[in-house]
Amino acid sequence: MQINIYQAKAKLSALLDQALAGETVVIARAGKPLARLMPIATRASATKSGVRLGGLAKKRLRLTPDFHAAMRDEDLLGS
Repeated sequence: MQINIYQAKAKLSALLDQALAGETVVIARAGKPLARLMPIATRASATKSGVRLGGLAKKRLRLTPDFHAAMRDEDLLGS
């Protein structure tokens, strides 16, 4: 389904429900597609860190629990 921006503003809630149900929703301006509305992730594919990996790297990259922790001054200064 393709819909223009004006209609998308008026029907956003209904469009979100359609996207969550699996329908492809494309938002266009002057008939030119700009964006695709789709769910971020299902609970089955969500990770603890919120980072979702796909493709060949899916099993190769592991993030440590402190990945999002603030950096120390020594890390920033390079010493």
